[in-house]
Amino acid sequence: MDDFLTPGMTIREERITPEEYVDFLKRTDLGSQYPKERFEERIARLVKTVSISLTARNEQGLLVGVLFGLTDYAYWLYITDLGVDREYIRQGIGKCLLKTAHRLAGGEKDIAVYLIANENAVPFYEKYGMKRADDVMQYNHIEWTAFTVM
Repeated sequence: MDDFLTPGMTIREERITPEEYVDFLKRTDLGSQYPKERFEERIARLVKTVSISLTARNEQGLLVGVLFGLTDYAYWLYITDLGVDREYIRQGIGKCLLKTAHRLAGGEKDIAVYLIANENAVPFYEKYGMKRADDVMQYNHIEWTAFTVM
């Protein structure tokens, strides 16, 4: 699965700490997708409870990519987070994380993938074969004060 990655890069299932994830968010464009309300508490819950937790690390062990997903392992996979360190984009990391998560959830023939894409990421997902959908329902009444993790 890692055939197209830069040599020395590794992808694996791994739980990370909230602190490591917050540090990673500062180096990605994911750092502005979370609300300010109870940020630390919610990030801790996120990294602890997602069904699929994948990391990409460079030769020095630095976290350079993350994918978090929720799945039933039978029909669907919802990607909650997919990010790559700005210094490592366009090296196949995002694609490898996505393919690995899809395989772990049950594979292309059985598992539909859903996510909410940042507008700048749409071309990446379209290259993977994803299409915009109009049939998604939403219930969103949460407190949401926009901020960027710094």
